[in-house]
Amino acid sequence: MNSPEAQVDPSNNPCVPVGACVYAIGDIHGRVDLLRGLLELIAADVERRAPARLALVFLGDFIDRGPHSRQVVECLMAGPPPGPLAAAQWICLKGNHEEVMLDFLDNVAVGRGWCAYGGLDTVRSYAASLPASGWERDLKAVQAVLARNLPKAHRDFLAGLPVCHQEGDYLFVHAGIRPGIALEHQDPADLLWIRHEFLDDGRWHGKVVVHGHTPTPEPEVRHNRIGIDTRAYDSNRLTALVLHGASRDFLRT
Repeated sequence: MNSPEAQVDPSNNPCVPVGACVYAIGDIHGRVDLLRGLLELIAADVERRAPARLALVFLGDFIDRGPHSRQVVECLMAGPPPGPLAAAQWICLKGNHEEVMLDFLDNVAVGRGWCAYGGLDTVRSYAASLPASGWERDLKAVQAVLARNLPKAHRDFLAGLPVCHQEGDYLFVHAGIRPGIALEHQDPADLLWIRHEFLDDGRWHGKVVVHGHTPTPEPEVRHNRIGIDTRAYDSNRLTALVLHGASRDFLRT
């Protein structure tokens, strides 16, 4: 569906490069069903717009909370599907959930926090079989199950994800940026984790920052940022921001 609130801010009139159409996709969190549905909506929109260049930017947090983390990763690793999206530039950014899962494989101490916010759902999606109960209380056992069942190709894919991408007047990151710091000097940890220091700051950042990480019922549009994490894992609403020239639209499942 298109959203009337996504109007261009006349104070800076941000644009993507001429001829380009960019789709930014919010936090998927293990909902491969919503991802596939949104890609179908995007494909239909691409056919209507017929851009000279096409890019899809996935803003991270592909795993955890939803039931299909493995399938989401496989879908993203496969790249653009045949059809209208076949020629798309396919950009997958790292989120804090991917970072913590990778850390957990080497450091069992981070497991308690990861498991508390959806990590066990990721383990279940990768493990062929698990005991009915009890195993999840032993973090070393959880770590061993994940390490045994996570394919090396998946681990390498997640470890190699970039943390930002730029298109014209837009910067795409998972969480946000540290206000007042030049883009080239940003701490990668802030791009994955920052919240209120970024969200509550009204300054112009040099780019419009497109981000996920902080869920809201509807996309949140400000003159300096656009948040598109609409809590897909339990709202059933996965959101894409559509940028074409100076126009903005939204597609949602």
